Amino acid sequence: AIGTSDGRETPLRSDSRAREMDDAALEKALLLAVSAGDVESDAFASANGADHKKVVGLIKSLESSELVRSAARDHSALKLAAEAEAYLTQGTPEAQAFAAVPPGAGVPLADFKKLDKTISDIGFKQAMQQKWLAMEKGEVPMVVRKADAVEDTARKYLAAINAGDVASVPPKELDALVKKRKLVKQETWKTFTIGKGAKFALERKKAAADLTKEMLQDGSWRDAEFKQYNLVPGAGAPPNGGCVHPLLKVRQQFREIFLQMGFAEMPTNNFVESGFWNFDTLIQPQMHPARDAHDTFFMKTPAFANRAPEDYVQRVRAMHETGGSGSIGHQYSWKRSEADKNILRTHTTAVSARCLHKLAQDGFRPAKFFSIDRVFRNEAVDRTHLAEFHQVEGVICDVSLTLGDLIGVLYQFFARLGMTQLRFKPAFNPYTEPSMEIFAYHPMLKKWVEVGNSGMFRPEMLIPMGLPEDVNVIAWGLSLERPTMIMYGIDNIRDLFGSKMQMSSVKNNPVCRLGMIEQRETVKATE
Repeated sequence: AIGTSDGRETPLRSDSRAREMDDAALEKALLLAVSAGDVESDAFASANGADHKKVVGLIKSLESSELVRSAARDHSALKLAAEAEAYLTQGTPEAQAFAAVPPGAGVPLADFKKLDKTISDIGFKQAMQQKWLAMEKGEVPMVVRKADAVEDTARKYLAAINAGDVASVPPKELDALVKKRKLVKQETWKTFTIGKGAKFALERKKAAADLTKEMLQDGSWRDAEFKQYNLVPGAGAPPNGGCVHPLLKVRQQFREIFLQMGFAEMPTNNFVESGFWNFDTLIQPQMHPARDAHDTFFMKTPAFANRAPEDYVQRVRAMHETGGSGSIGHQYSWKRSEADKNILRTHTTAVSARCLHKLAQDGFRPAKFFSIDRVFRNEAVDRTHLAEFHQVEGVICDVSLTLGDLIGVLYQFFARLGMTQLRFKPAFNPYTEPSMEIFAYHPMLKKWVEVGNSGMFRPEMLIPMGLPEDVNVIAWGLSLERPTMIMYGIDNIRDLFGSKMQMSSVKNNPVCRLGMIEQRETVKATE
């Protein structure tokens, strides 16, 4: 206890502490009672002045420690509703309504309606059903008696139920009281028979949950009992893990293939590019149809931006207008305003241009780059085309590379995809020369299909960057969606990418097997 200002002492124990003591005393009393034999939970609660729900909680707690065991018993009984208990003394509403109507002429309906609603509404309806009362129409509607005397049988049955004599109530009347009038309700509850458990003791020893510093210091950990860890395999609810989209599965396998071949990944985190990096640095003329609004998405805000080094911009401008190193250029007046327009990039080759320019500025060294990311084109959406898709691109930069080097690398790359038979067809690209379309015999489709495009970057593109004249760059690209659709048997691209994609197909699609071809097959294909 502590002293107060007026000299009185106040106990330190709070109400919660007192409740804890009560709980401990109740637990001790229950264990002592069980030691003498089986105990009924309701009788124990009544004898100790405790709430039965509190006793049930104590039983469950002791059961978890195996100090006691219990067997549940179901009980049910009919109990009067609160309003029905009042009817035992006052009579049922119909009896009260009958008593409110004097014999003879009766009472005006307007006056009768002024009575309590229980009497004037519920009681009046019940009395009319039993033909105790009736309403006579006229200039003044009247409520009159139809019987000289009545017996309040409903009250008699309620009294019998309250006394526990349910058997004396006719089934039909009992059903009406329970279901129709809801004056009687069915109550159910459980009691427990409590006996000794496997680890019964007169006192529960609380197991420690943690090994504390104090236990280590005083040595009490040697005799302490600790709670067991729940490390049973499979215990607990399974976690709601996510599922990998088929595109991401195929993307990861493409990435693994590039990394195995010694390529470094280029940063592709800028969806918005200036027209300079997306077109001009690739020596694509400003009047080219691909730069029109019907093929390219232009930004409204901000509409213009170009952070390219000014000296590089001027070299690109000169190459466009007058050419150089054997080229005559495009022979037109190059406009800076057109180059500064912001667009959604139409290909990842803009990223390749940035990396090659940085490679030239940092000091040339042979390099191999790759990128896999989203590009955007203003195309009509159909079963094989979307306004956005993913492009896979590989770039190799070294001295004296030839078209034969490109073909050899393509054989190695596509062999890892399971396509060892390739064909090449001459093609045109604004920034590569020579250029080739790539065809492969697809083992799943059993036919030749176009799988990509390739070529050697033009000197007009490389020289303004500052790369040595004897350095060549070979490159190839393909879409990510097409091999994914072939692999997973999807014939409509909107079922693979977009709002029509079914979540079930994301959860249940099989593992991607690209890149799992044996090394000897790759070597054989290359040879």
